[in-house]
Amino acid sequence: MTPKLSVAIITLNEEANLARTLASVQFADEIIVVDSGSTDRTLEIAASYKAKLFLEPWQGFARQKNFAIERCTGTWILSLDADEALTPELQAEIGAVLSGDPTADAYLLRRRNLFLGRWIRHGGFYPDPHLRLFRRHSANFAPPARFTNRPVHETIALDGVTETLKHDLVHHAYPTIESYIESLNRYSTLGAQTIIDKGHTSSSRLALLHNVLVRPILTFLRNYLLRLGFLDGREGLLLHLYHSTYTSWQHAKAWQTTRNR
Repeated sequence: MTPKLSVAIITLNEEANLARTLASVQFADEIIVVDSGSTDRTLEIAASYKAKLFLEPWQGFARQKNFAIERCTGTWILSLDADEALTPELQAEIGAVLSGDPTADAYLLRRRNLFLGRWIRHGGFYPDPHLRLFRRHSANFAPPARFTNRPVHETIALDGVTETLKHDLVHHAYPTIESYIESLNRYSTLGAQTIIDKGHTSSSRLALLHNVLVRPILTFLRNYLLRLGFLDGREGLLLHLYHSTYTSWQHAKAWQTTRNR
């Protein structure tokens, strides 16, 4: 019998997160874990939760997730990051939707982001919807469903009907400031390549000044003041302060890469 729901997860040294994630999807019919070379207990943890393990060298976020999708056999696919977990309410909601007659081709999940252990409710960080639950084959997908091939912030291309579920996916993203800065550094490098691909590099001194100084300041003011990020306390201050530097870093890295051209 074809599994109803497959869960697809990609991993690399996720022993701190993976058990929590896998425990939250035990109601699924199939769990696929694609690992790109973990040296910690990630594979041991995945095996203990009866996940189907595949080893694949790192290809980039979109390609790695597509590799995981291709190994799923379920009618529906739930794509998760290894630091995300479903609340009990969301588990029940997904079960109820799939056991009935789903009215959509895909579902957005409301994501609850945690920073230094605090739920960030303002500044544009909640409900932070992400398309994670979708039919493997649909008249509106090029079968099977795939993530768009881009360096960062990969998404599922969708022309069909989309709805949003009511309950939360919890993102245990950044337990320390060090992990957040490391993530910003990594993603700003990928974001710089997107800027280069679009031809939006800072071609003049004035453009560079705007992108590495003015734009980050405006980003901070918008999220921290206008979008009420200050209501999330000291954690909110640090989050939005460092998040605004992401914009600066990616434009500076794009300029650095192209300055000799």
